Amino acid sequence: METKQNSGAIFKNDKKTNEKQPDYKGKVNVNGKDMDVALWVKTSSKGVNYFSCSFSETYVNESPKYVQPKDDSLPF
Repeated sequence: METKQNSGAIFKNDKKTNEKQPDYKGKVNVNGKDMDVALWVKTSSKGVNYFSCSFSETYVNESPKYVQPKDDSLPF
């Protein structure tokens, strides 16, 4: 999914297994930079619900993929 500049999408985290993991996750684009966003539903000391959030750079795995050398002597 391509994110338009200065927009994004956030979805409920259905794979959450502990309280440290976010309740919602998504991707946003701010001024042309892709970011991951995580949201937690919190309750203030006065009983008001709110979102706590964090932003991080989108992880890109830059390690080279393993390519098995071709060996013509093998039958497969």
